[in-house]
Amino acid sequence: MHRHTSGNTSNQHNTMLDKTREAWQASDSMVCVGLDPDPNRIPEHLLETDHPYFEFCRAIIDATAEYACAFKPQFAHFAAAGREADLALVFDYLNNRYPDRLAILDAKRGDIGSTARMYALEAFERYGADAVTVNPYLGKESLAPYLEYSGRGVIVLCRTSNPDSVWMQGELSGDAVFMKVARAVQDWQAGQFMLVTGATYPKELGAIREVAPDVPFLVPGIGAQGGDLAAVLQHGLDQSGRGLLISSSRGIIYAQGEGDFQQNAAVAAAELKQQIHELSNS
Repeated sequence: MHRHTSGNTSNQHNTMLDKTREAWQASDSMVCVGLDPDPNRIPEHLLETDHPYFEFCRAIIDATAEYACAFKPQFAHFAAAGREADLALVFDYLNNRYPDRLAILDAKRGDIGSTARMYALEAFERYGADAVTVNPYLGKESLAPYLEYSGRGVIVLCRTSNPDSVWMQGELSGDAVFMKVARAVQDWQAGQFMLVTGATYPKELGAIREVAPDVPFLVPGIGAQGGDLAAVLQHGLDQSGRGLLISSSRGIIYAQGEGDFQQNAAVAAAELKQQIHELSNS
């Protein structure tokens, strides 16, 4: 059931940017739902199934697909529990049931040579992801194997949402490491790149948008991390009024409310989508 697409095989989407635009259009949304299953928070009746992580994620996907342009399973949440088979089922489900949504493997890979090629094969052939998050610390050669897969994408860590990121990524200035990454990705851009730009640093996000006007941003940090949605939209939208995948994980999949976990997730995703629409048009 996996999609096996190499650099020599045609794909219905010429680039990842094409599919991203299709996902924005089909969903009329910039919400990305992060899938971070925690066995301590998965409903007990699902824990009794053969693939509890998959069953939980499938329920969340079905509840929120109406409101989301993308889904982002987090590799470590599955692998730490030996649930890679569940992760493969999640991607199969997304690719077959919701082919007009973006399926992102959040793995933050970063290596060179044969190891990078194996990471690319894992993301795109084993799991069938549309895109994978990658650490650029080793340089462009660490990204090259991913670019051999036509129609697939590389989401490069740029200005991440965590407080300690400033140690490596730098303060806001033209010489900051994150600005160097942004300029490089803009130069390399051929429809296969995104940048990770945290919602907790909206001014930096704006500076990145200035030097990378054509690159979509994956924006974590809304919800549990306290990012300012209005500031993200003010600084991050591209000229088309989109350009963002605004990611929320715990704030959606573990949302509290009066309904069951699926209903609560649907309400949270719908509210985030509505907030984005209202703020974008204000």
